[in-house]
Amino acid sequence: MAYQPLKGLTVVAIEQAVAAPFTTSRLADAGANVIKIERPEGDFARGYDDVANGQSSYFVWLNRGKTSVTLDLASDEGREELERLLDGADVLVQNLKRGALGKLGFSFERLAQKWPRLITCSITGYGEVGPMADRKAYDLLIQAESGLCSITGGPEDAARVGISIVDIATGATAHAAILEALIARGMTGRGAQISVSMFDVMADWLTVPLLNHEGGKSPRRLGMAHPSIAPYSVFTCRDGKPILISVQSDREWRKLADVFLGRPELGSDPRFATNVARVTNRAEIDSLVADGFARRTVEEASTALLKADVAFASVSDMQRLSQHPHLRRITVETPNGPVSYPAPAAVISGEQQSYGPVPALNRMVVKA
Repeated sequence: MAYQPLKGLTVVAIEQAVAAPFTTSRLADAGANVIKIERPEGDFARGYDDVANGQSSYFVWLNRGKTSVTLDLASDEGREELERLLDGADVLVQNLKRGALGKLGFSFERLAQKWPRLITCSITGYGEVGPMADRKAYDLLIQAESGLCSITGGPEDAARVGISIVDIATGATAHAAILEALIARGMTGRGAQISVSMFDVMADWLTVPLLNHEGGKSPRRLGMAHPSIAPYSVFTCRDGKPILISVQSDREWRKLADVFLGRPELGSDPRFATNVARVTNRAEIDSLVADGFARRTVEEASTALLKADVAFASVSDMQRLSQHPHLRRITVETPNGPVSYPAPAAVISGEQQSYGPVPALNRMVVKA
């Protein structure tokens, strides 16, 4: 039997794009009955691309196991149908523009009064209050506004993180908050009203670089190097292949100096003996480490690093990921046939996990 700890729970999701669908896809994976309410033309994420059997990769990834219901919420009939759905719901997730749900007759106050056990989760760009609360917000906009782009990329140019990291982080934050509220409701019998803003999520995740800035050490863009740990960067082997290493402690540095570099005296050299000293003398230590890689092939370097017990990784691309020996996959049914993609990360020991199909757009529109 499939592992379904949320079986019996009903989630109504007025959602589009990435953040909210990420949240509800995880609830659906756990067995919740997720009813996805789409506008008459459908979630616009259905049209982001066509690479997954002619369908959007985003939509196929984030909407497995849901039921699609198309409602025109601007109509009386559409709002009446939403009311009926909420009568049987445990959770409401929505990422409409701030205030839009209230204008439809479903203010937070009314939701709490009529459905006191309902857990509502609203995802916004900048929260419910504040000078930017009414602004539209999308992933890259928040990457830029929060300062994430300023510490991403190389020395010359700021860059976007290569995935929709703000949306994904926001969806994961909302998912955790909903699970906490479900636990609390089991003890108190009361629902909850949760608000998660994309900006708040990124500000939280940017705590370390912010504290560095406020402590007088504003982070610099270093490409594939760590701003506060050294050596933690990419080095090129004799055969031209790159390896990324990470020295996390003084003990690991001593091992690298002894076993990999063949210069044990560098382990206690005051210029390199502590991480603060190594970061201060980053250029010199990187040059020493680079020499160690330059005299070895990638296979020889990997063998030496394993012997030294120093963490390292290949610098992969999507082609290598698609063939990686540790890549676990699931196959999900979609309207255009099965699609295979990476499995969710959590593995529950002794339990079989299953994943529902991706819904087609339900064209039975409830409207005036």
